[in-house]
Amino acid sequence: MKTHRENGLHVAIIMDGNGRWATRQGLPRLAGHRAGLAAARRIVEHASDIGIACLTLYAFSADNWRRPAPEVASIFWLLRAFLRLETDRLRQRGARLQVIGRRDRLPQKVLTVIENSESATSAGRGLHLRVAIDYSSRDSITRAACASGHSLPLSADSLGALLSEMLTAESGDVDLLIRTGGEKRLSDFMLWESAYAELLFTDRMWPDFDESDLDAAVAEFHHRERRFGAVPESVLQNETCV
Repeated sequence: MKTHRENGLHVAIIMDGNGRWATRQGLPRLAGHRAGLAAARRIVEHASDIGIACLTLYAFSADNWRRPAPEVASIFWLLRAFLRLETDRLRQRGARLQVIGRRDRLPQKVLTVIENSESATSAGRGLHLRVAIDYSSRDSITRAACASGHSLPLSADSLGALLSEMLTAESGDVDLLIRTGGEKRLSDFMLWESAYAELLFTDRMWPDFDESDLDAAVAEFHHRERRFGAVPESVLQNETCV
């Protein structure tokens, strides 16, 4: 099976800075999350135009349950509204939506919208849009290992092969991981799939992130030399000539 590296880029984005953006504007945090959804729409619609085959957006982490209950409820309300509004647009553009993360803790109304959106876009062969909700990479790795049915202990190689098959079968490894908002950490996002990802951190808050920022990030990615642990070809050629 071909990976997204062969068909196009897999870009993952930690959409950070909604709350701080709102605070700096003198607005409630909910306004920041609403503006963040508008930014997500811009990026989703632009992604396939610049060679992105798979786009994974970090919408709600497992740790975000620690936020005040009214804010969590508002985020889920916005996510439901986003999915309802975007489903037809995604289907018309030939995109396929997949929500990753735990589902056993999500409100039933959210689950219903997720299932409807995934079903409506299941035939899409264009952009593969993955939205991470109640997501923890550590939890995903643990669940994949437990679901394998293999008896422990596993060797590092066999565990690696197993997790690669289970976690990256549909999405492929991440090529470029972007985090907005000025923080420089992965926050339990796509840890396995990002083993060799190029990392790009920007101070721009997510609500301000636009098509030109994504263009610049992808251009930066294409200027980087990806060696995957090997010696650069140019170095080998120079040593051969000596």
